[in-house]
This record gives sequence, structure tokens and C-alpha cells, in this order.
Amino acid sequence: MTAPASHPGTDGRRRVLQLFDLSGRTALVTGGSRGLGLQIAEGLGEAGARVLLSARKAPELEAAAAALRARGIEADWVVADSSQPEEIERLATSAVERLGRIDVLVNNAGATWGAQLEEFPASGWDRTLHTNVQGVFHLTVALLPALRAAADAQDPARVINIGSIDGLRAPELENYSYSASKAAVHMLTRHLAKRLASEHITVNAIAPGPFQSKMTAFMLEDPERRGLVEQRVPLARIGRPDDVAGLTQFLSSRAGSYLTGTVIALDGGITGCS
Repeated sequence: MTAPASHPGTDGRRRVLQLFDLSGRTALVTGGSRGLGLQIAEGLGEAGARVLLSARKAPELEAAAAALRARGIEADWVVADSSQPEEIERLATSAVERLGRIDVLVNNAGATWGAQLEEFPASGWDRTLHTNVQGVFHLTVALLPALRAAADAQDPARVINIGSIDGLRAPELENYSYSASKAAVHMLTRHLAKRLASEHITVNAIAPGPFQSKMTAFMLEDPERRGLVEQRVPLARIGRPDDVAGLTQFLSSRAGSYLTGTVIALDGGITGCS
């Protein structure tokens, strides 16, 4: 008779905890005042990281940081518009001053635009591309000295870009600049990963499917529309905060230290099962 499998001992459990432990690490999360950004910041903070939130509106940032502190997370905030080059330079300087070092950069700030094909305006391209692509590139470059200083061969510095499944497959919505920008983010992720691997900086992307946020409110706050969205998800539900928090914890921790240049679809099977 086969002996029953034993439960892992104290040493095994401790090793698992250490693999995902972010104690002593610091993280900058752009677009961190609400939605996915705030969920990501909370996940990193719960794993032990000290987090700095950035976004365009001070009241929302202040409220978000206060909510994190109420959960025992060390959190600060700085106002910055990631679509503006001069703001990016100021954000990078402030982040290093506030945190002292940058172990994890989460490029989450994003913008979208929707309009019919024949009426899609140039402004809808400019704002979306400036925020979603140029902002990601310029902030990463601006923080390279800090990321290099934090990088270690055994535990690299991390850059995590938030893409979208709309950059992996053609969406039904007429959000042309958004889908194009997210496809660009995915390729930029791979390109930066190849360039920075030798410097012990990993670059990965998360491509979320439907999650509750201001950007998806028009679909998900209406029960009928929400039901239609859920029907298109093989796992038959909308993404939860723990889903994106858990993946970001993995990518930021020792558990994810051998992963770079990847784009992970966090979408309940929409792209993988189609």
C-alpha cells in the first residue's frame, strides 16, 4: 500500500513564502489611483513592498494611498501625467527621491478612445499613443539608472507593462488607437526585454481581459451587458482583483525571476481557448 503523501514541513512552507515575499522591495505603479493599478499596488503591498502611486488627480491618489495605509501597506503618491515628457522626467525624479530605489516599475497608466471608423479623430490617436506607448517607453528609460542600481543576477529588477487582449486579437469595439497601442506595448515589452536581459532587468507584460474599472464601466455596470461579456469568457466570469494581484506578485518576486519577454493573457481563456 502506498503511504499517504505528507504535508510540506515548516521549511517547505517558509520557502514558498520567501519565493513570493517582496519585503524590502519598492514599486512604482502608474495609473495607481483606481482600477487595475490600485489592485496591483494593493497586491504588491500585501506581499511586503513599499508602493508609490502616480496618476493625474491628487484627490483620487490621496484616497487610494489612504486606503492602502489602512490595510497596513506603506504607500505614497505623486501627481504626474504619463502622456507628457516633462511630467515623466519629474515623476522619475520624484520616485527615486521618495522610494530611494526602484525594484519594480509597473507601467499601468492608460487611455482609450472610441469612435466610428470614418469619424475617428487625430486627437484620439495622439492622446492614446502618447499615454499607452510613449509614456511606457520614456518612463522606463528615465528610470533605467534606478532599475540598474537595484538589479541583481539572482533577483532582477522588474518592469511590468499592462497591455490588453485587445492588442492580441481584433476587438469588437471601435477603439482603433487603443488596440494598436496595446499591440505596440506587447512588442515594446519583448524588445526592451531583449535589450535589458544582460543588465538583470526583466520586462514582461500582462494582457488583461475584462476586469472592473472605469474604462470598462460602460459594459460591466449594466447587468445585461455584463452577462453578455461573461458568456464570452470560457471561465464564465469577470476578472477579480486577486487575479491581477497574484500575477503581479509572481512577476515581481523570486518566483518569477527567470521570466522575461513574455506577454501573459489574463483573460479567463478568451484568447487561449478561441
